[in-house]
Amino acid sequence: MGILEKISEIEKEIARTQKNKATEYHLGLLKAKLAKYRAQLLEPSKSASSKGEGFDVMKSGDARVALIGFPSVGKSTFLSLMTSTASEAASYEFTTLTCIPGVIEYKGANIQLLDLPGIIEGAAQGRGRGRQVIAVARTADVVVMMLDATKGDVQRSLLEKELESVGIRLNKHKPNIYFKPKKGGGISFNSTVTLTQCSEKLVQLILHEYKIFNAEVLFREDCSPDEFIDVIVGNRVYMPCLYVSGMVAQAVWVEEVPWLRPHSLSSNCGMKLNLDYLLEMLWEYLALTCIYTKKRGQRPDFTDAIILRKGASVEHVCHRIHRSLASQFKYALVWGTSTKYSPQRVGLTHTMEHEDVIQIVKK
Repeated sequence: MGILEKISEIEKEIARTQKNKATEYHLGLLKAKLAKYRAQLLEPSKSASSKGEGFDVMKSGDARVALIGFPSVGKSTFLSLMTSTASEAASYEFTTLTCIPGVIEYKGANIQLLDLPGIIEGAAQGRGRGRQVIAVARTADVVVMMLDATKGDVQRSLLEKELESVGIRLNKHKPNIYFKPKKGGGISFNSTVTLTQCSEKLVQLILHEYKIFNAEVLFREDCSPDEFIDVIVGNRVYMPCLYVSGMVAQAVWVEEVPWLRPHSLSSNCGMKLNLDYLLEMLWEYLALTCIYTKKRGQRPDFTDAIILRKGASVEHVCHRIHRSLASQFKYALVWGTSTKYSPQRVGLTHTMEHEDVIQIVKK
C-alpha cells in the first residue's frame, strides 16, 4: 500500500470515528500517523530532481505576498493592476503556468507579489504542479487567497484543506507549548492551565508514535492534539491570510456575503473597486514600519525609508544601515510617536514606531 492509499484510509477512519472520551486516544494516534505520512509525501523524491521540474523566484523587496486561488478567479488581472508586471489573463483556465513576480510600491516599501498557477483539488499530493505552488507559498509573509464569490465557501474550504495538509496554518498563532527532546529521564509532562483537549496519557501515546520516549513537555495553553503534533513536527508555517473575492459584482459587498468574514474583503479588478482598501489591509497584515533617518545638522530624508517589521528596535535599524554600526553605537535621537518628547535620547533597545525619525550618534 502506497503513502496516498495509507493517507486515504486514515482520513476515512477519522471521518467515521465518533469523537468522545472513549475514542480520544485512538483519534490522537490516527492524527499522529496522518501527519507522519503527509510529511513523507512532501519529501522531494530523488528521481524527480531533473532540471526545470520546479519553479521559484528569488525573494526581493521588503516583504513577499503570494496569490493563491483556483484557476480563473482573477489572480493575473489583480497582479497586472497592482504592479507594473503584465500577467496573461484570459477567459480559459490555467492561463498562468509558472510563477510570475511583480512589485507593489506602497508607503515607501517594495512588496513582492507572486502570481502562482491555479491550485486544483489534490494539489498537496502533487496534482497540477500543486507541490511547487505550495512550496513557494510557504516562503511568503502573507497569503492573499483569491475567491469567486459565486462559489460560496466551497473554494475557501478546499484551499484551506490543501494548505493545512502541507503544514501551512492560516491566521493562527504558534501553539504555546514548550517541547524539548532529551536523552533520558522519560517523559516529563506539566501544564499551567486546565487541559480539556489533551491529557498526559494522550501526549505520551503521540510521542511514542514518533519514537520519542524522553522529552520535556509544558502546555501553557489549552491546545488540541493536532496543535501538539504541529509542535512535535516543527516545520509548520504560521502566516496571515487575506481572503479577497476578486470577481464579485459591483453591488455585492462583504456584508452581503457572510462566508467572506473575517479577514476578508470584496473587490472587482475589472471595475477597480476597493483596491485602495485592499492595499491598506495588506499593509496591516504585513505589519511593516517605515523609519526615516536624519544626519546631524540636516533635515530628515523622507525620500528613502528603512522598512522594518512592527516592533523593531533601534538595534534593528543599526543592523539595516550597516552591520558594524551597532558596535559603534553611543546613543540615538528619535522624533515621533514612540517617544515621550521630541527629540528623545534612547538606547539600542528602544522600540520604533511607524514614521519615526532617527539620528544615530557613534562613539
